[in-house]
Amino acid sequence: MKPSDKIFVALDTTDLDHALALGRDLAGLVGGVKVGKEFFTALGPDGVRAVADLGMPVFLDLKFHDIPATVAGAVRAALALGPFMLNVHASGGAAMMRAAAETVAKAPTKPLVLAVTVLTSMGDGDLAAVGVGGDAASQVLRLAKLAQQSGLDGVVCSAREAEALRAALGPNFKLVVPGIRPDWAATDDQKRITTPSQAVALGADYLVIGRPITGADNPADAARRIAEELSR
Repeated sequence: MKPSDKIFVALDTTDLDHALALGRDLAGLVGGVKVGKEFFTALGPDGVRAVADLGMPVFLDLKFHDIPATVAGAVRAALALGPFMLNVHASGGAAMMRAAAETVAKAPTKPLVLAVTVLTSMGDGDLAAVGVGGDAASQVLRLAKLAQQSGLDGVVCSAREAEALRAALGPNFKLVVPGIRPDWAATDDQKRITTPSQAVALGADYLVIGRPITGADNPADAARRIAEELSR
């Protein structure tokens, strides 16, 4: 895998033409693109198909969280879009995650199924406010172990937890890390962040990067700059 292949660019937009233009500009410079709830709510499955038609792997970031049967149905529908990765919320529990894993196991082409542990916008105080005891790192590890036991391929986590997760869950469990900000980029609304090279050194397999690339004056140059940092 080339260093640039680790980069998935977040297309957090409701403008399909803009998303497709970004995808074309970044083709060959990054490993894939991520489309999430903002994109999907506005543009739906047809929007995802249009992005996929660019020939880039797609991370379908819809964070399914419901009863097991509903999540299984949602995952089954998502498979028709041919994603490279998709995700569910680990806090939905073991039965829900198993339902997602079992549904994907029946697919001719199996995407990676990831669990979202603790959102990178949440700190210890935010967890306490919703009734979760302990710190964010402990909650991430607890949910990541449950995801692995439930048959999922990996987790979405902060780079700050990546080293502990890699040690606890082994070399084959995928770690997908958002909240990435190069030294030269603004932190925006993320609380638990790190640089691209730090994240990979700590064990991240894939990096989800949005505004440092999509908000740059020249997104292609920003992507090249990050890939060069990873190469070093």
